[in-house]
Amino acid sequence: MKRIAILLCFVILMTCFSGCGQNGSTLSPENPVTLTMWHVYGSQTKSPLNDVINEFNQTVGKEKGITINVESVTSSSAIDKALSASANGEPGADTMPDLFTAYPRVVELIGKDRLLSWDDYFSEKELSYFHKDFLSEGYFEESLLMLPVAKSAEAFYLNKTLFDRFSTATGVTVDGLNTFDGVFEAARTYYDWSNGQNFMQINDYYNYTYVGMKANGSELIRNGRLRLDDDAFRTIWVPLAETAIYGGICLEDGYAAARWKTVEIIANTGSTADVLYQPDEVIYSDNTTEAIESIALPYPTFTENTAGVIYRGGGLFAVKSSDNRKNQAAYIFAKWLTEKEHNLDFVTNAGYLPVTTEAFSSLFKDLDTIEKESYRSVYRAVDTMLEDYSFFALPLYDGASGVQLNFEKNVKSVLSSAHNQYVKRVTNGEDPDKVLNELVEASLTELKALSTE
Repeated sequence: MKRIAILLCFVILMTCFSGCGQNGSTLSPENPVTLTMWHVYGSQTKSPLNDVINEFNQTVGKEKGITINVESVTSSSAIDKALSASANGEPGADTMPDLFTAYPRVVELIGKDRLLSWDDYFSEKELSYFHKDFLSEGYFEESLLMLPVAKSAEAFYLNKTLFDRFSTATGVTVDGLNTFDGVFEAARTYYDWSNGQNFMQINDYYNYTYVGMKANGSELIRNGRLRLDDDAFRTIWVPLAETAIYGGICLEDGYAAARWKTVEIIANTGSTADVLYQPDEVIYSDNTTEAIESIALPYPTFTENTAGVIYRGGGLFAVKSSDNRKNQAAYIFAKWLTEKEHNLDFVTNAGYLPVTTEAFSSLFKDLDTIEKESYRSVYRAVDTMLEDYSFFALPLYDGASGVQLNFEKNVKSVLSSAHNQYVKRVTNGEDPDKVLNELVEASLTELKALSTE
């Protein structure tokens, strides 16, 4: 009896200790966790991700005692800067969030040791549901630090309402926009027809260059350096520079959607996710407005036999916590967000692609399920590219973020200066063709010099 009593006491003690431990580490409404989050999907008043997060908070989150508190919805570059400031303890920096969306480049800014390895929580079976290419981008050595939640490709957006008027007057057709040669010809023609208005904007010159050099059998990056001395770069630079210097390409900073609104441009290359910001109407300088139809076309090609496009989009990162409840809560939310129903709900309201093979197949099986025509147009363009295009992810290398940002800045600066010189010299009576050829060569030399500084 004595031994039984002792054993019974031991069991009771162990149960007590076990219960106390569970109480401090198990998620429940009585022991809740709040995770702060920064992301890039929309604005505070129009965010498809916020809508999905609200659903999570009211269902699974409420059941398990998890609340996702979105503190900031901003751009990826702003998140990069804020995270870097926080990681480096800069004065006035915000506290690093528990969850954030960013590109892989952010890892070098804040350090791998700060980040949660998703593969410590997701099982191999759960990870097998993801699209392999999308998942592979998130690995750093052996650790899955970036979980794909939405991906995007690039497309060519067109204000068809205004383009149709231009087409009727000039004979330039939508079919001619399949290639960059056709796009650049249309841009120059539009510049003349519209008395000096820009036709388009290229949102990412780095992406244009990366895909263009691939199409011409070369690579933009080798050993972490830009290869601007390569013949392939010259091949894609000359038609771009000729058009930008002549006129027709907007070279200002900022995103294209705002310039659509005020008819400063009527076309652009950019992320499929840009559809979230495309306006349904434009406003003219006399304050009159007009409803417009916009369409998305496949990303223009560089050569007849090669078609390629960047697929991009960051992923979800979690800051590793000493409180395992937070790590577990991050996993539960991430798993819920990437399940078919929730992922499709999120991505199709933002112009992105789902990240699991099941959701991917479901989306493109029936595009008529997408309500808005502008969104259907985007997914039709992507569907075409899935059939005929090679999809590329941008390479990761030390300093990639800085190289990309500097390249964008330098391209715009060089071409903007050359365009201003061209207008001034031609206005003063110099031969347009001679001036253009001279400035194209000078722009190439200047860009090379800036890129080696």
